[in-house]
Amino acid sequence: MKRIFLFLFGLLTIYVIYIDLTAGTLPKEESQAPEQAIATMAVPENTIAAFEAEVEPGETLISIVEGHINKPLPVSIDELIGDFKSLNPGQSPEKIQIGASYQFPDYSK
Repeated sequence: MKRIFLFLFGLLTIYVIYIDLTAGTLPKEESQAPEQAIATMAVPENTIAAFEAEVEPGETLISIVEGHINKPLPVSIDELIGDFKSLNPGQSPEKIQIGASYQFPDYSK
């Protein structure tokens, strides 16, 4: 019985190695993949009033905006995050870097 299981396990191992070497299990590199068309879209201009500020140690998105307008936040946190993301495409407010400058929404008006 052990010999049958060892024989089947050996066949399975050989089969897996064969598939891995011929077809592969990793995706093909970009140079081997057919070219894909890349669509570009015009970026709409932001209608949100904004100010630029450098992030200091210990500051968050909310503390920077509240410090600029000198009063509590007049919008919801979800709206603040959405406005920040629209002003800084590709940037997450959770990952702002100390010493970097970002555009922040200006709610002082």
